[in-house]
This record gives sequence, structure tokens and C-alpha cells, in this order.
Amino acid sequence: METLDSTIVTTALPAIAHSLGEPTLNLTASITVYLVAMAVFVPTAGWASDRFGARNLFAAAIAVFTLASLLCGLSPSFWALIAARLLQGTAAAFMSPVGRLVVLRETPKQQIINAIGLIVWPGLIGPVIGPPLGGFITTYASWRWIFLINIPLGLLGVFLVLRFVPKHAKGARTRFDAMGFALTAVALATLIHGLSLVAERGGGMMAGAMFVAVGLACGVAAVWHALHTRTPMLDLAAVSIPTFALSTVSAGMVARIAISMTPFLLPLMFQIGFGASPFEAGLMLLVYMAGNLAMKSITTPILRRFGFRDVIRVNGTLCVASLVACALLSPLVTVPVVYGVLFAAGMTRSMHFTSVATLAFADIPEHVRPGASTLATMAQQVAGTLGVAVAALALGLFQTYRAGAQLALGDFQDALFVAAGLMAVAVLWLLRLPRDAGAELSRRS
Repeated sequence: METLDSTIVTTALPAIAHSLGEPTLNLTASITVYLVAMAVFVPTAGWASDRFGARNLFAAAIAVFTLASLLCGLSPSFWALIAARLLQGTAAAFMSPVGRLVVLRETPKQQIINAIGLIVWPGLIGPVIGPPLGGFITTYASWRWIFLINIPLGLLGVFLVLRFVPKHAKGARTRFDAMGFALTAVALATLIHGLSLVAERGGGMMAGAMFVAVGLACGVAAVWHALHTRTPMLDLAAVSIPTFALSTVSAGMVARIAISMTPFLLPLMFQIGFGASPFEAGLMLLVYMAGNLAMKSITTPILRRFGFRDVIRVNGTLCVASLVACALLSPLVTVPVVYGVLFAAGMTRSMHFTSVATLAFADIPEHVRPGASTLATMAQQVAGTLGVAVAALALGLFQTYRAGAQLALGDFQDALFVAAGLMAVAVLWLLRLPRDAGAELSRRS
């Protein structure tokens, strides 16, 4: 449910915007507020599990997510939907981390690898079925059912957790880093809100710039606080390790922002620029996501054969090329070519994410892994959020420059060129990786 609801809304944005009487770009807030809430609260999942117990927290998170889904489906206005999505994203932040903790705690050590392999699949399947499912529901029913279908799933989930997850004693209580949480929350919220204001037409530039400045300042303050606090919400020790820093918080962050722009831009481009229905747009994105899954089975052999540095360098270049190819798509391009470009773009996306995610932990000492895992998860959420925000910003700026009353195909094409440019910067940055980076993991020296 968590992964599905981060992608299923995209193909329905024009329909939701029409229903609520809002411009399509304004409805991007329904995605970003969900992702921001997840990014803010994910680091608190470990503390909350110790404080309230993993079983109780897991069941409560699913229950609140289900209630928020009901509120989303019944939303009578734009702001009601945004508030419900905020609650939904907050609950989602506790679902995957706590669920993963329950699985790892209850699984015998010799079965850990198999267990991790199983719990990864929902995260891969959600983005694949989300866009076409959202498009199908929007085309043949109502966008509100996108959220209402979570209700029976959520009720079943709560029952299964309470029925099968055993009770355990609560963990040792530690002090909650309220200052770190507040600084991180304000930094993310003001930064994303500022970018959305800059994207709006009609004088939002100055106000947006002020919010962005406040967000950056709070971000710097959050980092300073984490470095000078005994038990910070975010443990930044892993950032001192070059492979982790490059693959997660610097070049890797830029690359993830660039690639995260495409699942947002493509379905909207197909609807607004190509005239496709939401279902047709979802099916096109299904091809893109299918490329992700197809690459998974050959990623490990490729990494072992060529090593992380060469794979990241070559595949990064292919990522840039695939983004440029997506930007050149138009209604005049034949369907097989469109599908080929989307499938190739999905494959390069998958290879890049898997490579950098694995490399991030290549040199992490065991005692640093918990903090590194939390930081990597948060970086992933933040990058996904910024990807949507930057894409919306690019669309808004290009529409304003063109002085168009509505978004047009050219705005989406230009935004995809921006994504390609960001990816090119990340690839050049990643060239700083040493030749033997991750050699132990790839069994190369």
C-alpha cells in the first residue's frame, strides 16, 4: 500500500485537478506532501518501535494509513486532500521500516537473505502496477477509488499483524531528539514549499526564494545539530566514508533526483502532450517500470563482471542518453519506438539505483550500519520528493517563459532535458569513485 500510493496518484492528477477545480501543477502537492511526510518521519521509526513496541506500532500505522485513505477518497476540496495525504504519508513512514524490523527479528539467521529478497518485491511491484491501475480506475470509475481500495487491504493488514506477529518486550527507552526532528521537518517542508511557489505563475518567485533560503538554513542547522548531539535523530558518521557519501548524499542524490523526475513527467506528458487517456498513459509507464524489473535478474552478474566504477560510469551515460531520448518523444513517434525508449530508460534506472544502493554499504563498518541505513532511507525519500518538486518547478518555469495558458508538450520535453542535464552532472561527479570501489562486494580486485 505504501509504495502503491506513492505512484498511483500520478496518472490521476489531471482528473483530480479537474474535479477539485485546481490547476494540474497545484495537485503535485498531493504527491510531495506524502513523500515529505515519509522522509521526515522515517528516522523516528526506530525510536518509536522501542518506545511503543514494533507489533503495536506496525498495526497502528496500518490503521492510520487506512483511515487517511478513506479521508483522501472523501476529500471535498484541495486542502482536505492535502491534509489527508499528509496523514497518510506520516503513517506510511512507519510501515515499511517497522515491518522490515519485525521480519528480521522473527526470521532465523540462515533465512535472512531469503527473507530480505521476499520483502523487496512489494517495493518493486508497487511502482509497476501503480500507474496503470491508477489510470484504469480514473478512466473507468473515479479517482476517489484510488484511495478507497486501501480500506479492505488495510483492515486485513491490521488483522494479520495482530493475529500473527508475536508480542515482544519494548526496547530500552532513549531520549527523542526533538530539536533534530524539528529542524529536519522545517528544512524539508519549507524547501519543497518554496520550490512549488517558484513554479507558480503570478508573483510567487520572491516568496518561494525566501522559503528555499529558510529551508537551506534549517538544513545546515540540522546537520550542525546532528554533529554536536550525543544521540541525534540522524547519525552522520557514514558520511565520512567516501563511497557512501558519493553514492548517497552527493552525486547519488543528484542522480536520484534526475531519475525520479521521469515517473512524474512521463504520464502527464502522455496525457497532456499526446492526448492519451489516464489508462493509456499508465500502460506506457508500465513498460518503463517493466524495464526496471527486467534488469534486476542480470544486475548482479554485470556488477561482478565489470565492477561498480565501470558499471556506474557506463550505465550513467546510458541514463543520460535515455532521458534525452524520452525528451525527444512526440505523438509522431511510432508506438514500438516509444515502448523501446521507455523500456531502455527503465533498465538504466534500475541498474543505477541497484548499483549505488549496494555500493553505499560496501565500506560501512558494522557499528555504523544502523545510522547509515536510516540516512540512506531518508536520502532516498528526500531525493524522490525533490525529483517531483524540481520537475514541477521546471514545468512551471517553461510554461511561464512560453506565456502559455496551459501546459504543452514542449514544457515536458524541456523538463526532461533538465533531468538529463542533472544526470550528466551526477555521472561526472561519480567519476571520483576509486577504480576498486566495492571490489570486495563484486568479487573483483
